[in-house]
Amino acid sequence: MIKRFVAFGLDQPFFLILLVALFIAGGIAAFRSLPVEAFPDVTDTQVQVITLYAGRAAEEVEKQVTIPIEIALSGIPHSVRLFSHTQFGLSFIAVTFDDAVDAYFSRQQVLERLRDVDLPAGVSPELGPLATPIGEIYRYRLGGDLPPTEMRTIQDWIVARQLKTVPGVADVVTYGGFVKQYQVEPDLPKMKAYGITLQQLFTALDRGNANAGGGYVEKGEQQYLIRGIGLLKSAADIGNIVVTQRGGTPLLVRDISNIETGAMPRQGLTGQDKEDDIVTGLVLMRKGENPSEVLKDLKTKIDALNSTVLPNGAEIVPIYDRTWLIDTTLHTVFRNLTEGALLVTAVLLVFLGSARAALIVAIMIPLSLLATFTGLTLRGIPANLLSLGAMDFGIIVDGAVIVVENIFRKLAEHSTHQPEFKRDRNALKTVILEATTEVGRPTFFSMLIIITAHIPIFTLQRHEGRIFAPMAWTVTSALVGSLRCFFTSCFAAMRRKKRT
Repeated sequence: MIKRFVAFGLDQPFFLILLVALFIAGGIAAFRSLPVEAFPDVTDTQVQVITLYAGRAAEEVEKQVTIPIEIALSGIPHSVRLFSHTQFGLSFIAVTFDDAVDAYFSRQQVLERLRDVDLPAGVSPELGPLATPIGEIYRYRLGGDLPPTEMRTIQDWIVARQLKTVPGVADVVTYGGFVKQYQVEPDLPKMKAYGITLQQLFTALDRGNANAGGGYVEKGEQQYLIRGIGLLKSAADIGNIVVTQRGGTPLLVRDISNIETGAMPRQGLTGQDKEDDIVTGLVLMRKGENPSEVLKDLKTKIDALNSTVLPNGAEIVPIYDRTWLIDTTLHTVFRNLTEGALLVTAVLLVFLGSARAALIVAIMIPLSLLATFTGLTLRGIPANLLSLGAMDFGIIVDGAVIVVENIFRKLAEHSTHQPEFKRDRNALKTVILEATTEVGRPTFFSMLIIITAHIPIFTLQRHEGRIFAPMAWTVTSALVGSLRCFFTSCFAAMRRKKRT
């Protein structure tokens, strides 16, 4: 088989050149579409169920919320672990799945189970964002001279909502500032004097914050739609809500209470450097997305917000950008790959004693890299520090070194005994074919043995598999590419030798 393949390559050089050109084009296209990240995501597929039960002690939340949800989620297909944590007013449950399911299937299974859970009135469990613990790709703060309450309002109603529209963004988490509130402080003596209870006040506030639909009135050829507008927009609107009436005179909320604009009580604050109270945002990437592409679109959106949307006195200032880490990692990896390729080329030059032979073998290095990019793209494995850092040029060029060295040795022997040998193309083909066939079979099987040695790594599961599988796929793809390309060195050796 090897002999026929080499003979075909020697007889059809242009076809071989075309195959190499297509291989290079495919490798470049694979590299351009290959997701690039700083480090691999080794987390399991996990679904988080978050339930708020405001004002309740941890014991109540545990009995009335956490335990019923745990019972409902028990036995979900492909689940391997169920973890729960309960604290004041909050229930948190995480369901971990094996590698047989994807994130969307697991979330669908959890949602189906949650529909049948019997929970207290007003309690509604929610799923956490489709992100992983290493999904934080961008952190920013709102810079400017506006008050913290106004900064938080801009963050919640403008910035966060706009950033969530970026493809690949799972969620935007906000820290710091004050959440604006309209606070109604009842005046108990006045309420007692008018005979108003707190329940009446609560009912009036709830009733007064709603729109009402109506019918229509026809007038001539026109039709007028009727609706009642009651959504509150300011503190003055709250004060004008009617609680009851006394002798035909309406009793308003402002008559029995004080209405102020305040903020929700907070349990902490966010600071940076010398500033003790700032508003920050944390952008989470959706699991499985390409961080480079998501960051590119995210920065475009942030530039648009800073230039046209945000009011004067507010701007988005980056604190952490994973692009910095990705660029540094890629720079380190490719610098090491370049240095390794140059070192291998220098060693080849010393031991082969021929610059042409060393260059022919060194060509296998970039071609093997292109094969690696193609293999990683086909497997959906991102390029990161572990995958690209596993490249071993010494193993990659072994086959080409053996073949090229044997070819040059045979050609040198024949040139010494037959001075006219170099001008005979058929004789050149015959010698190259014999030299390649002589070492081709053991070389081919030696590389197959190296590839086979990585099979145990492919059998690893969960965290171990996600850590070591990229390395195994990188080395295997490079070796397969080297197997494809080292026969090309036969044709290259013949062309080089003929020109001399």
